[in-house]
Amino acid sequence: MASWLLEVHWSGITGWRWIFIVEGIPAIVLGLATIFYLTDWPHQARWLSQEERDWISSELESELQAKKKIRTYTIWQAFADRQILLLMVPYFLALSGAQASVFWVPTFIKRMSGLFGPKVALLVALSGLLGIAGMLLNGWHSDKTGERRWHSAIPLLVAGAAYLLVAGTRSLPQAITLLILGGGCMFAYYPVFWSMPTLLLSESAAAACFGLINSVGHTGGFVGPFAVGYLNTRSGSLTAAFLFIGGCYLIAGSILPTVKIRSPKRVQDEASGQAPSRLPAEL
Repeated sequence: MASWLLEVHWSGITGWRWIFIVEGIPAIVLGLATIFYLTDWPHQARWLSQEERDWISSELESELQAKKKIRTYTIWQAFADRQILLLMVPYFLALSGAQASVFWVPTFIKRMSGLFGPKVALLVALSGLLGIAGMLLNGWHSDKTGERRWHSAIPLLVAGAAYLLVAGTRSLPQAITLLILGGGCMFAYYPVFWSMPTLLLSESAAAACFGLINSVGHTGGFVGPFAVGYLNTRSGSLTAAFLFIGGCYLIAGSILPTVKIRSPKRVQDEASGQAPSRLPAEL
């Protein structure tokens, strides 16, 4: 849609301005709907039955008590916790690679294929569609098995391998396929990754660490595109850029399995004397 909007000139307004207008309207509408629809607490959600509200509140309270049995964090203790630092670094690396991909992959595809803008946009969109499917399937399987670390790491490792293979291929169809595969697989790690801090922390410590991880991670949004642009200019080829993006993903995916998170459900069962949950002791 963006490539089509670039060609229009409605009401004397250039196409690139229409992109911001058209793509900004849904965000504004949904943002306003969120103010009135979403609630702060389950017991305020009138669109749930009383039984559903009571069940969710009970589950959240049980989960909170289970986390406190493992450890109760203050905000500053959470900031200094090794597991939080181990989540911060891969998120920074993953976003360095992801933002470099978002900014540069259309240019890479156009340079390699010689295709025009609309066709390049269509190819880039395929990785987004693959990413939607990957997020849903990976999130579903992670919930089904109760495992978090490898479900977060494997998509990044696959994406990293895809970009490294692009650097070594001479076939245009293979290169484009790998770029689509790498871009799509990367998205699959997001929902599982963001479930991990909440398994460690609760209440204000969790909220603060979400902000810290996000703040540090999003500096990768500057580092990644800048590094790729620099490598592209200095080397005169795309190989160094592909190696950089692939390396970021591989290192991020290699760090995530080292994060140690005890299952709050297992702790809760052990404390109550119930049979241990089928969930793994470490997620």
